[in-house]
This record gives sequence, structure tokens and C-alpha cells, in this order.
Amino acid sequence: MTLLLTSAGIKNPSIHDALVELLGKPIAECDALIIPTAQWANPGGAIRAWRTICGLEPRCPMRERGWKSLGVLELTALRSIDAESWVPMVESVDVLLVDGGDALFLGHWMLESGLANLVSRLDNTVYVGLSAGSMVMTPNIGDDFVRWTPPTGGDTTLGVVNFSIFPHLDHEDLPENTVADAERWAAGMSVPCYAIDDQTAIKVVDGAVEVVSEGHWKSFAA
Repeated sequence: MTLLLTSAGIKNPSIHDALVELLGKPIAECDALIIPTAQWANPGGAIRAWRTICGLEPRCPMRERGWKSLGVLELTALRSIDAESWVPMVESVDVLLVDGGDALFLGHWMLESGLANLVSRLDNTVYVGLSAGSMVMTPNIGDDFVRWTPPTGGDTTLGVVNFSIFPHLDHEDLPENTVADAERWAAGMSVPCYAIDDQTAIKVVDGAVEVVSEGHWKSFAA
């Protein structure tokens, strides 16, 4: 699986072009599934999930990019249905669009549902994360981002990549997301880190990491 880990979705032409390159064909020819699960752990999550699914989040575009088809995969429902009802669908689509919200809640349900194991075997699918949807693929998120507490505690996520992500750098609505805040956060992490703003994404192909940006970002050694 190839990864496009964003702070705020398919935000600009550079991120769009990187996604098309990973897909190998135009977005209009691609089938997608959107995963809103991370939203449920946040206040107002139901409204945010609905807006994302309906393409009403222009500040964080995912649904809005004109997919050939779009389905919704709600991870909290998957344990109650047979795998045959959803696994073939996941295996057949071109891209998974994984919404933001709470990274630990998302990671918990990716493991509980079995999607985490399935994702690791998807060679022809592009994973596009938005904020928490990106952070969940890292080894851990740091105490600053812990809101919902998983049954096992801690801040551990899936560890698909070997670096951690500080999203929404210098966002006008998040005064706690300055470069200085990111530096302090990174100092407490045990892996390399990237702080990225909403105009930036991280592309991962066969373990090779490339930053795609029309904004600003900063990397931190372990």
C-alpha cells in the first residue's frame, strides 16, 4: 500500500498531483471508500462526519475531488457483520480516504475491525489520511494529542511508518500548534517527526518518504 498522509486533505494542486501519480489514473476513474470513524470520539463528531461524507468540508477536501464512486466504511460496525460483506469491497477500491478526528480511537477500531491487518496486504490501494487519519499510521502520537483513551492506555498507534506527525502547524484556529509547540512535542518523541501545515502532505512509497508542500513544514530527528 502507498500512503499520502495529509494535514487537511487534498488541499492544493501539488497534493492533488501527488495523489494522481500514486493512483496511476485520473481521480474521475477511481473508486473510493471514505472512513469517518475517527470523528465519533470528538464533540460534534456526528455532524463533522456527515459533512465529510457529503462533501461539505471545503477546508479539508476529500469527498469533493470527483471520484468515480464513493462508499462509506464505518469501522465500528464491522465486527457485527461477516467479513465477506466488506472485505471484497475494500480490496476492490482504488483509494481509502481516512478522515480526521481522534487518532487513538481510529487506531483502536482499525485493529478491532480487522482493517489494520487487511491494509497491510493491499498492494494496489492508496491510503489517504487526513490529520488523525494520517497520525494513526505512525508509531505513536505523543501525549499532546491524547484525548480518547484506549483500553490499553498509552499513545501507541499502528506503526505502519517509522515517523510521527504533528498536523495543522501554525493553524489560525489552533494557537497551541506553533513551531515552538511542535519542537517541544518532538523533543519527547523517540522517532523522527514531521510538523506539517495544512498545505503539506507526506508521500510514502515502498518506505521512501517525500514531503509534498505548498506551505511550510519542519522535520525533527529522533
